[in-house]
Amino acid sequence: MGRYTLPDMPYDYSALEPAITGEILELHHAKHHAAYVKGANDTLDRLAEARDKGEYAGLVGLEKTFAFNLSGHVLHSIFWRNLSPDGGDRPDGELGAAIEEHFGSFEAFQRQLTTATTTVQGSGWGVLAWEPLGRRLVVEQVYDHHGNVGAATTPLLVFDAWEHAYYLQYRNVRPDYVDRLWSLVDWADVAARFAAASRAPAAG
Repeated sequence: MGRYTLPDMPYDYSALEPAITGEILELHHAKHHAAYVKGANDTLDRLAEARDKGEYAGLVGLEKTFAFNLSGHVLHSIFWRNLSPDGGDRPDGELGAAIEEHFGSFEAFQRQLTTATTTVQGSGWGVLAWEPLGRRLVVEQVYDHHGNVGAATTPLLVFDAWEHAYYLQYRNVRPDYVDRLWSLVDWADVAARFAAASRAPAAG
């Protein structure tokens, strides 16, 4: 049976400075992300135990816990790859054209994703996703790790708005942190995700 594992970072912890300090990045990856990986594996074990015993009284809580940890693992794995010390600017090619088509302009998209990220209540994420039924790009707000999203959407670009992602450096000024994230976006990674998602068969 497959086990979830913490992915290696694609760059050194200090590589995204000064936008994100090495201290924050190390804590974020080695502690917080690692905890979601462990939580997903531990919950799978508890689900297997419940099946073996035929005891399903706690199933609802276990399913929610599994979704929380697995989604945290998936979103963080995308987040690290979405960022690069050589990132920034804006996308071109098919992704750039799709953003223009579905949001009107890159600036309008940027404002929408920034607002979605900065206004998440409590902890969560701002997400650019591909929606396969309508075959369009959408911006979503994710609460915690797994709420308020279309069931079939594929995340392409994710901005982490949990306090552990920025508080040691930006304190309570989340907008300043999100503004700096734009200077790190690896549009080649986002474009590759867009190409794979948009070329898949339509859902439904």
